[in-house]
Amino acid sequence: MTLETQQTDVAGTRVGWIGTGVMGAAMCGHLLDAGHPTTVYTRTAARAAALLARGARWAATPGAVAAASDVVFTIVGYPHDVREVVFGADGVLAGAAAGSVLVDMTTSEPSLAREIAVAAAAGGVASLDAPVSGGDVGARTAKLSIMVGGDAAALARVRPLLARLGTTIVHQGPAGAGQHTKMVNQIAIASNMIGVCEALLYARRAGLEPSTVLQSIGGGAAASFSLATYAPRMLAGDFAPGFMVEHFIKDLGIALAEARRMQLALPGLALAQQLYVALTAQGHGRMGTHALLLALEQLNAAPR
Repeated sequence: MTLETQQTDVAGTRVGWIGTGVMGAAMCGHLLDAGHPTTVYTRTAARAAALLARGARWAATPGAVAAASDVVFTIVGYPHDVREVVFGADGVLAGAAAGSVLVDMTTSEPSLAREIAVAAAAGGVASLDAPVSGGDVGARTAKLSIMVGGDAAALARVRPLLARLGTTIVHQGPAGAGQHTKMVNQIAIASNMIGVCEALLYARRAGLEPSTVLQSIGGGAAASFSLATYAPRMLAGDFAPGFMVEHFIKDLGIALAEARRMQLALPGLALAQQLYVALTAQGHGRMGTHALLLALEQLNAAPR
């Protein structure tokens, strides 16, 4: 099969999907809607019920998913979860056939992505690290930004599938480069979220109507995804997770560790991480990242 054919002839590609959380279920659903035979696994079977009702098949282990699939996608919580589903006795690499592709969309450690790539290649399996940005909204609307590390030919094979999930798909370099790019993304988001929260607190304390303020600043130099997407949720008191605080703290920890390894001082990132840890200490770790407003409200004795 030529590379050109691989890029277009994916209609019969068998898809495996591991992880059906806030974003994963919606993402898997897009591939189901495109008609791909889909096999799913998640630790909590009930979370896959809606996908099974739509025609997905259940597998008892990640390895069984891989055995039934040409391309396996994983999007789980933490690096240790990635390690378990990929390297476990019943993991993806135990069941994957030579010629298949593993696409890890979890935000994880660059070093782990490189480790997976080496182990996968030893079995004739291609591996890509392809974390995403865009939150629950991007997942539902298939408008995610997908940052890819790994072999370019493997990306060409799965790009039509990724195009069902996102509108921006960029090859960043070899294994681990996708994860490094996601760290860049999280660093930018972290400080921006502080700014959005502090701006709303200032507006409220100054006696302004925050929703009216957003009309003025949302189209100017202050415009950002967080301002447009999360500020209205903050004002409505809606802190349901598009991306969970606990997972964001994990991401910021990875970014800080990588920064230390590179002897890079990032004080804004360190501050954001500490504020999110405080938010978790206040009992809000399973809320969305925009719940940072609650920690700053408590710091300022600013009642809702």
